[in-house]
Amino acid sequence: MAPVNPVFVLNSRDASVSVVDAASWKEVKRIPTGKEPHHMYLTPDEKSLIIANALSDSLTFIDPKTAVVQRTVRGILDPYQLRFSPDMKWFVTAANRLNHIDIYKWDGAQLLLVKRIATGKTPSHLWIDSKSSTIYSTMQDSDEMVAIDLPTQTLKWRGKTGAMPADIFGTPDDKFLLVGLTGGDGVEIYDVTGAVPKFVRLLKTGAGAHAFRAAGDRRHVYVSNRVANSISKIDYQSLSVVATYAAPGGPDCIEVSSDGKLIMVASRWAQKLSVIDATTAKLVRSVNVGKSPHGVWTLDHASRQ
Repeated sequence: MAPVNPVFVLNSRDASVSVVDAASWKEVKRIPTGKEPHHMYLTPDEKSLIIANALSDSLTFIDPKTAVVQRTVRGILDPYQLRFSPDMKWFVTAANRLNHIDIYKWDGAQLLLVKRIATGKTPSHLWIDSKSSTIYSTMQDSDEMVAIDLPTQTLKWRGKTGAMPADIFGTPDDKFLLVGLTGGDGVEIYDVTGAVPKFVRLLKTGAGAHAFRAAGDRRHVYVSNRVANSISKIDYQSLSVVATYAAPGGPDCIEVSSDGKLIMVASRWAQKLSVIDATTAKLVRSVNVGKSPHGVWTLDHASRQ
């Protein structure tokens, strides 16, 4: 029997994905993947969840409803982070250990490599603007971010950031970029409406600010603070922190239920999926998963903005 609203948790050190049944909140299945699965993304037709296996240079396609493996695509070099463009025409991967970004054309079934762009040291996370015109990526080990023009696949600019930039999030109006500083204690905010980014300010959230996840109301975004063991809720209209939640075990990637009531976070150092009530800020579930859980995803999720 297929799990009800399965929650997928990537176990980066176990080379597997845990499938958690959101009705019973138990791990009901563990699926082998390639080595070091870190992030995942839904295909435009919503029929496949793509798991990126960085160290195996492969992608695992899984049915997001039944948790059945569909196929494996090999020869995708070091796909640490991945993302489809909003117009669903482009598929982009960040090669964290090989220092490049790959841009693929997507025809609905196959991937065709169009351009490999050398980026600098350790490209980490990706964001693509709402017009599918610009790719933004952080450079984790050189404290930078870059912008790439997607139609021409050329580098637009390179700018300095604070220490160890990780995830990056763009507001729906394409005006601001938020950059989590894993080597710092907050989120840097940049105005990207001009030809080059303009630093606005540092928003203090907590030590090890790392991964973003939109709340689904087009006003708020969550960020995990991996060292502080907390999650901050940011109002990206006022650019302020409006709530803080305790999150155990080195919180990393976040997922939000479709009704906005539950925050699901990978507790990276505790081998657990932690579930937090967004209203009461209480930890309500703790599910055992594999080693070094990273990416979290469910089909029954809130909007990405």
